Amino acid sequence: MLDGRPLIDAHVHAARLPTLPPAWRQWAEEFGSAHPWQDLYDADGTLVPERVDAYFEREGVDIALLLCEYSPKTTGMQPIEDLAPLLKHNPRRFRPIANVNPHLHYPIGAEVERQLGFGAAALKLHPVHGGFGVADPDLYPAYEVCRDAGVPVVVHCGTSSFPGSANRHADPAPVDDVLRLFPGLTFVLAHGGRGWWYDAAAFLALSRDNVWIELSGLPPRRLPEYYGRHDLRRLARRFIFGTDWPGVPGVARNARAIAALGLDEETVSLVLGGNALRVYKGLSVRPPVQPSPEGKDVSR
Repeated sequence: MLDGRPLIDAHVHAARLPTLPPAWRQWAEEFGSAHPWQDLYDADGTLVPERVDAYFEREGVDIALLLCEYSPKTTGMQPIEDLAPLLKHNPRRFRPIANVNPHLHYPIGAEVERQLGFGAAALKLHPVHGGFGVADPDLYPAYEVCRDAGVPVVVHCGTSSFPGSANRHADPAPVDDVLRLFPGLTFVLAHGGRGWWYDAAAFLALSRDNVWIELSGLPPRRLPEYYGRHDLRRLARRFIFGTDWPGVPGVARNARAIAALGLDEETVSLVLGGNALRVYKGLSVRPPVQPSPEGKDVSR
């Protein structure tokens, strides 16, 4: 809990450093310089579960959704198996998000099912780093698995500066084509159209009940500017909080910046946790502990 509200960070990169290219380390050091994320790693570049858990506890995070990624052209191979120590250490706080790349995984539906076996709350696709289109028919079996399992699909929707990125694949418009073929599927637009597609992402989220905007990588104070052509109070009810950790000034800092935008309390609570509880599969937040009349702590 942070300031009395449940807090879910839906976009956390928890990779082992040896699997990553130098550009990833440069990105994390530039955008995450305000907090000592390096202290959470051991000498071999592996996250220490006790340190990571304590860090997110201090930041007020109830649930952190951990990303893996299979993008050898850009950010390297970050297998879901590397998340296992964190998931085992605190399965209430940490949940994985699966990832597939149609250039690497076949049959792709079977790989999605395998990764869902780790308890994945969603499937992440990274067209920009993987070099594929979100409407590629090779992805249809993955969409079928997610639709039938009630698992949302998170799509990177915005520019990326990593060498090897194909930013032409960041346009969210093809999501509309996929939804026509898979009307029961839910999409989450990570990074909210960062770059040239803020309006397209906002239109999709406002026009379709099963499309959401996830805020990772977007400075909260600039959201009114990015979505200036839309009613922010209405659009914010389609927002899901995420940070892009470790490339963020701080989880609690960003969450409090959301709360400072002047939105009503109900909307702030939806952005910081309520919408994620609705969208991602199998999430739950332990109710706050309240003192009983006798002075003992009890859960509501």
